[in-house]
Amino acid sequence: MTVFRIKEAADLFGVSDDTVRRWADSGRITTTTDASGRAVVDGAELARFAAQAARDATQPHLGEVAAASARNRFTGLVTRVVKDTVMAQVEIQSGPHRVVSLMSREAADELGLEPGVLAVAAVKATNVSVEIPRAR
Repeated sequence: MTVFRIKEAADLFGVSDDTVRRWADSGRITTTTDASGRAVVDGAELARFAAQAARDATQPHLGEVAAASARNRFTGLVTRVVKDTVMAQVEIQSGPHRVVSLMSREAADELGLEPGVLAVAAVKATNVSVEIPRAR
């Protein structure tokens, strides 16, 4: 069973240790104690919470969508837009994740993309690499 200490869980979500403790105190996540008596979160519990938090974060901002083929949606704030005459590079900060999109300048202009705008990056990739970090 994979478990994460409170600090590790906080780092994964880009929040403070205190925020994770508040989530536990309010019952949003379930913690147990490890052999050293430290509070830990089971990896499966953390995954459940992450999936629910992602659904909650995107629901109010999407409006009505009949269907979509992209399954990975990152709601966040536009932090940077670089435009030339033809293309635009748009950066979105979604929690601890930075998502970069290249699009036509026309599309960026039509969407009104500029720093501070709330946006959803919908990602559909045919090639996704998965890595396992070294043991902690």
